[in-house]
Amino acid sequence: MASSSNKGKGIADGSSQSQSQPQPHQPQSPPNPPALSRYESQKRRDWNTFCQYLRNQQPPVHISQCGSNHILDFLQYLDQFGKTKVHVHGCVFFGQVEPAGQCNCPLKQAWGSLDALIGRLRAAFEENGGLPERNPFAGGGIRVFLREVRDSQAKARGVPYKKRKKRKKRNPMKSHDGEDGTTGTSSSSNLPS
Repeated sequence: MASSSNKGKGIADGSSQSQSQPQPHQPQSPPNPPALSRYESQKRRDWNTFCQYLRNQQPPVHISQCGSNHILDFLQYLDQFGKTKVHVHGCVFFGQVEPAGQCNCPLKQAWGSLDALIGRLRAAFEENGGLPERNPFAGGGIRVFLREVRDSQAKARGVPYKKRKKRKKRNPMKSHDGEDGTTGTSSSSNLPS
């Protein structure tokens, strides 16, 4: 008869009660790490891509030697893989929200994609042992570059960027003061009879 201290052991360690003892010579595979979230997977891919980019530089650059110039070069390198049409000043479609035809303006990385990428790389830098006060992804030059990309893409598309503000929910049943200082009502007296 099994002792009470072994009760439920098969469930916890993955063995069944029909097995008496694990075989001493069978190799046990390491447990699978928990699946990463989409954000964590993307952050890891971005970090590996950036580190590979640095290793491919001539001469190779170690992450501890990385500065804002390397990051800016990396962001500009990524433009070749972009999918966002950014009209140049001489283009007939410059500033139009919905251009009527095709043009030869370049495809670039969208500002939002670059902004999110920098956020992930900033977090990955610190998770990989970097000090927050020495994080090159948090530098002012990077923020200025992102702001310039945002503004130039907004002008090229004719859509100004507006930072979204959270709106307070209004209570539709409450009355609001009119311009003359009187309090309005929500009754149906304003409707034609």
